[in-house]
Amino acid sequence: MGNELEINMYSITLDCKEPLKLAKFYEALLDWKIGNIDEEYVMVYNPEAEHGVYPGILFQNNPDYVPPVWPSRPDAQLQMAHIDFTVNDLERAVDHAVNCGAVIAEDQYSDDWRVMYDPAGHPFCLCL
Repeated sequence: MGNELEINMYSITLDCKEPLKLAKFYEALLDWKIGNIDEEYVMVYNPEAEHGVYPGILFQNNPDYVPPVWPSRPDAQLQMAHIDFTVNDLERAVDHAVNCGAVIAEDQYSDDWRVMYDPAGHPFCLCL
């Protein structure tokens, strides 16, 4: 059993211009807690959930963020979000994702995670 692949959802990451401001909204809305604060990222999490077992919401600073419109229009920003999954073996998880139909993104930014695309083109990350 100790050699089985484990993949767990860690966070849903949303781009925004003001991560702390958005985190405070969700903290109030969900009665969750704010943690992991820095200039680039702020997370909210369920205080009753074990860290790493239930997902949190991570807000990522993107100074070029443009809010999407709903319903979508061809001349406007489309909706965008990505999901991070924790894994215990990055290369096996990447292979598994590819076998399920994912594609490895051309641009990568760390040895600790892989950016992937699902079959519909939505990005997600597999993270150690």
